[in-house]
Amino acid sequence: MSVLAQYIEPCLKTLGTDDFAVAFLDFVETLDIDQIMVFSIEGDHARCLMSRHFSRSALAGRLAARYLDGWFRQDPLLPELREVSAGEVRLKRMVDFADRMSEDYRQIFFDAPGLTGKTTLLSAGQSVRLFVNLYQSRSGVPPCDPDTARLAGRLVLMHFDRKIENDMPPPLAALSERERQVCLGILSGKKAETIAGDLG
Repeated sequence: MSVLAQYIEPCLKTLGTDDFAVAFLDFVETLDIDQIMVFSIEGDHARCLMSRHFSRSALAGRLAARYLDGWFRQDPLLPELREVSAGEVRLKRMVDFADRMSEDYRQIFFDAPGLTGKTTLLSAGQSVRLFVNLYQSRSGVPPCDPDTARLAGRLVLMHFDRKIENDMPPPLAALSERERQVCLGILSGKKAETIAGDLG
């Protein structure tokens, strides 16, 4: 079995389940990227379905929160995502849209966090429209392979298009069971002592 197949098979096996996130993040980490963000655009609303920076864990969450706080409306690729046909995965490199970014947008999402490259997959399914964003922060690193990037965009689209909704927020799927329980406790308003008692 090829190295790529060793990462793809677990993704295919876990499509539509909570186990997909871990398998998928293992796969995209091989693409020589530093951060991944997956956003669903629904009308005039956006949701973060996945965010991970592979070396600076808090960074992805902070950037996702800023993006969801209205900045997604200034995403230069938003009009194009709205026009993508169902079943299509379209690849865009930063060079394709950098000139359409406002100075503030570039400062917040690229310059300040030190992200220098971006490959975006505009993915549309039957029930979701996704931005699958792959970022690089190391200079001199070539962009990720376009075919493998498209495959990543297709896998995420297949997963979220068939995902059965549950009560767990999608970003928590990549956490261990214990980490999920802690986060769900915090989100439900429990104090740390109560959460610790519940976990034993």
